[in-house]
Amino acid sequence: MSEPEQKRIEDILKGEREVFKPSPEIVKNANIPDRSVVTAEAEEDFVKFWEERAKALEWYEPWDKVLDDSEAPFFKWFVNAKTNIVHNAIDRHLKTHRRNKIALIWEGENGDQVTMSYFRLNREVCKFANVLKSMGVKRGDRVTIYMGRVPELVIAMLATVKIGAMHSVVYGGFSTEALAERIEDARSRVLVTCDGAFLRGKVVNLKEIANEAVGRAGYVEHVVTVKRTGHDVEMEEGRDYWYHDLMSLPIASATCETEVMDAEDPLFILYTSGTTGKPKGVLHTHGGYQVHVSTTLSWVFDIKDDDRYWCAADPGWITGHSYIVYAPLILGTTSLLFEGAPNYPYPDRWWNLVEKYGINILYTAPTAIRGLMRFGDSWPERHDLSSLRIIGTVGEPINPEAWKWYHRVIGKEKCPIMDTWWQTETGGFMITPLPETPLKPGSGTKPFPGVFADVVRENGESCEPNEDGYLVLKKPWPGMLRTVYGDPDRYVEQYWSNFKEQGWYFTGDSARKDEDGYFWIIGRMDDVIKVSGYRLGTAEIESALVSHPSISEAAVIAVPDDVKGNVIHAFCIPTTGANPASEDELKLHVRKEMGPIAVPAKIEIVDSLPKTRSGKIMRRVLRAKAMGEPVGDLSTLAD
Repeated sequence: MSEPEQKRIEDILKGEREVFKPSPEIVKNANIPDRSVVTAEAEEDFVKFWEERAKALEWYEPWDKVLDDSEAPFFKWFVNAKTNIVHNAIDRHLKTHRRNKIALIWEGENGDQVTMSYFRLNREVCKFANVLKSMGVKRGDRVTIYMGRVPELVIAMLATVKIGAMHSVVYGGFSTEALAERIEDARSRVLVTCDGAFLRGKVVNLKEIANEAVGRAGYVEHVVTVKRTGHDVEMEEGRDYWYHDLMSLPIASATCETEVMDAEDPLFILYTSGTTGKPKGVLHTHGGYQVHVSTTLSWVFDIKDDDRYWCAADPGWITGHSYIVYAPLILGTTSLLFEGAPNYPYPDRWWNLVEKYGINILYTAPTAIRGLMRFGDSWPERHDLSSLRIIGTVGEPINPEAWKWYHRVIGKEKCPIMDTWWQTETGGFMITPLPETPLKPGSGTKPFPGVFADVVRENGESCEPNEDGYLVLKKPWPGMLRTVYGDPDRYVEQYWSNFKEQGWYFTGDSARKDEDGYFWIIGRMDDVIKVSGYRLGTAEIESALVSHPSISEAAVIAVPDDVKGNVIHAFCIPTTGANPASEDELKLHVRKEMGPIAVPAKIEIVDSLPKTRSGKIMRRVLRAKAMGEPVGDLSTLAD
């Protein structure tokens, strides 16, 4: 390793040596197994490990074989078992004390509230399942759902799956083109939508976008619309129906049998961005997915029967699928679903909700944390956040500054932060702490028991400690995607071709492991910048910029350079109320934090950054802006 590279690693690691140990109270009261014990069990026999986890759920018929790898990478889990995830998420609770327990608390941006017990949720799901049946939806069909964050979104997902169909949820902010493309790929005959959604006091006209998308896609025969905002929308006779009208008809019986499915039958399609620009329809199945998501949520967040849990994501993303809808319901948890933005009408809206509903567990994205951190400590300090026991992050690596603020101001230095790494494709948590794990700000710590991750070189050799490399998964896991919908060749090419000889899944991320075996996610491989031959992670440079008190958020890109190959171009959002820093001052700060190789050639101060709805920065847009090129399709932008 060259001397500059060694210096860079040393500078980075100085922030990695700080360890936050969990409080004795958290460790004592955690109702989870000892990590070292279950990790050893999994390493001895990972198939048996996951089989034991599966026994916590109810199955109509047991499996003949836990894992069939005879057609790898097309793995099968719990072969020939009969199940339906809705049985474990709702049906089985109706026979227990949870029948009248609150399943879902919903609050709209305008203050509207709905509370649903498991009994009521079941009635609503059965009614809408019968509505879908009346429209000809049957086992194996696809139903596209394009809605705001309303309870009917959860109901529509569960009703679709209850009758054996697949849902394809498209986030209720995607453009006409994006929605039409997803409808067309899934060939959905039914679309469920809303007239609109409230966002920061304004109405997002979902029905207008839906109408245009249906006109382009050409497959949809029926559109069901939930009345949320009440504004005038165009309804086409013979195609469009109001949700409330259908739910009041005799066809909407409150009794509906749950379809018995094979463990490997498709559960849902969820589209994620691809390197080619065409979204990939990631396909998940009933059996393995329910085992993975319920086990990981139970252990990572130490779910207790009286908890009030809030995953502040959107059901339209994998985080929402796995950890708003399915896993919490399987565990019989009470969840909060909130329609609005974290800082509307004031920057304490989230903290007000935590206090109001006595939230015990909060799980959100670093983007949201950094955004709220900009407003200072006074807003959260106005509220009683003492109900919080565990907090977590998802979606991207969290920079140490934001981690420490979240821990100190929101968690009051008593709540461990579960910094989780996983993907749409993995279905559930893969690298994550447990409540007992000593934490290092910015690290997801270690693989969940039963998950076998490593950081390797291009030739497949394991990297040395603190050496950057490719993040791979060496063994299959129950929640893994089964294919790319309608394109099995793309599934193999995208995920299994980089390390084909070894049979490993390539995540597309770069990472490193430290001396303690803790994983540090650097970012997507295309988020690694090579300057003068040295590899620099965008997350590292961004963390250096954000550690300056005048900067609340940053994004960096590579711009081609004749001499260095690439130079770094940074975009920074200033901290509200802080003294502004000059470009030269910020460059000196980065030089001090990371060394001269990491200093951006240019630093622009901006009001906002282009992000997807899941909070990921679209560096493609920034790169086009910096180079004076067309920005291309912006349909996935949050704003």
